[in-house]
Amino acid sequence: MNIINTRIVDGTPARGASHRPLALIALCLAVLVAQVDTAVVNLAIHPIGAYFDAGVGAMQWVIDSYNFLYAVLLLTGGLLADLYGRRLIFMAGALVLTLASLGCALAPSIAILIAARAVAGLGAALIIPASLANIRVVWQQPAERGRALGIWAACNGLALAIGPTLGGILIHHFGWPSVFLIAIPLGAAALLLAPLSIPESRDPVGRRFDAPAQALGMVALGALAFAAIESHASWTLALPALAVSAISAILFVRVEAAKGAAALVPLDIFRIREFRGAAVATAGMTFGMYGTLFLLPLTWQSVGGMSATQAGLAMMPMALIFVLVSPFTGALVRSFGARIVTSGGVSIIGLGLLLIAIGGALSSFPAEEVGLTLTGLGMGIATGPLMGIAVGAVAAARSGTASSLINVARMAGATIGVAILGSVFAFAGGDETGLRAAMLLGGCVQLGCAAFAWSARPKEEQG
Repeated sequence: MNIINTRIVDGTPARGASHRPLALIALCLAVLVAQVDTAVVNLAIHPIGAYFDAGVGAMQWVIDSYNFLYAVLLLTGGLLADLYGRRLIFMAGALVLTLASLGCALAPSIAILIAARAVAGLGAALIIPASLANIRVVWQQPAERGRALGIWAACNGLALAIGPTLGGILIHHFGWPSVFLIAIPLGAAALLLAPLSIPESRDPVGRRFDAPAQALGMVALGALAFAAIESHASWTLALPALAVSAISAILFVRVEAAKGAAALVPLDIFRIREFRGAAVATAGMTFGMYGTLFLLPLTWQSVGGMSATQAGLAMMPMALIFVLVSPFTGALVRSFGARIVTSGGVSIIGLGLLLIAIGGALSSFPAEEVGLTLTGLGMGIATGPLMGIAVGAVAAARSGTASSLINVARMAGATIGVAILGSVFAFAGGDETGLRAAMLLGGCVQLGCAAFAWSARPKEEQG
């Protein structure tokens, strides 16, 4: 077996450039299988509930068991990739996610369906950080990596674009199990392509499985995810969960600080200005985006009288512009620099949210659509370069850890954004006034994070 120890070897991977297109296909399939799985399941909730005669609480956990396990195990997935092999963990994630999807489709009860969804979340926690880490290892030149990351990021938007439509068609013609079966050929293709195109790489020297840090990290991330889940229904459980998350995070930092370079998350990563800026900008980006994805369709349906299908179609411009723009972000970075592209992209999201706020104040659907389109444009411009800065700011030996952390930033931003902006929306009336208040706050957060990203200059732009 051809293994690259990235701590020692920092040259061209053993499988050369001719295999990179296949490698990129495999890595992009991983993103698609994880994101499409999430996007289509939302549409299947009603028929699943009817089939199993399940209540609202059980239906919520069909979705949230996936998100919960994904959040809890993200750091573990990145560490395992660095320790035991990034291709190996990528393939393990693809296998777990594929088998779990089959289990979901064949589930004889709602309890087994929820359990299978949780296992799928475990697969996602392995496959997503490993896919990003493999991009860092296989495409070692920043310009080439930027192109690959642009295409990788576009798959997130593609999943948002095709997920609802595909899910609706599958449910209508083949029933709810079909939304889980669609993940099987995607996962199987990634599993088959990986050993043919992706070189193995790992960095076990001086590192080990850190049980106390793992436990505290799981509790911190799990409690944060649980707080977001419960915040939609009641803050009675959400607030204590947030407190547990904060306390666990503080203890996690203390434990890691004592371990130095051998830590699960070496804290010196956050001393790297570029990584710190990318993490903050990424959290801010998803703070606004996921808050918008949650609140805008809700307002359209509750106040504007739209159906769920109409609201889904109205969200399409955001996803489509995301897909169209993302593949070209490598060229944008080469022309204007990562600093301008990332800060500019996050700023565009902020302007989009402010325009949605104005549209809500004027009851103007066209203004809201333009704002939503700007949000998708900003996401398309910023996502790939932010991922590139995060994994490029550290040595390839730490690519799994960096990949996990930037995905933690994405998850944390999305979780906190939905919780805070949702609370502002409810407090301000739960109508167009509430939407305006939430979007104003979201837009200001975006602009603040863009300013922070601007202050964190990538290495190639220093001088």
